[in-house]
Amino acid sequence: MTAYTNKPEQITALYARLSQEDALDEDSNSIVNQKAVLSKYATDNGFTNPMFFIDDGVSGVTFDRPNFNRMIAEIKAGNVATVIVKDYCAIIGLNQKDLENQGILA
Repeated sequence: MTAYTNKPEQITALYARLSQEDALDEDSNSIVNQKAVLSKYATDNGFTNPMFFIDDGVSGVTFDRPNFNRMIAEIKAGNVATVIVKDYCAIIGLNQKDLENQGILA
């Protein structure tokens, strides 16, 4: 006989980041605002078991971010079903001009 244990429900990772430079536009980019937008999106679209991963005051040009790395570890462990970010720049830290300069966007 083989015993099976149910894996706990996978989480929906909600990732927010705000660099010190982004803080200049604090109303639209604040962590509080990002969390509200992410929570609403997850709830409105049926994503369950949300968990926040927040890197406040950390630049996106480096992947050496404590909670980003914690989220990646959870993904690798198979504990994450979905990752939601307000803006792709939260992950990669590049803006449209950076992407254009690198030939990624025209």
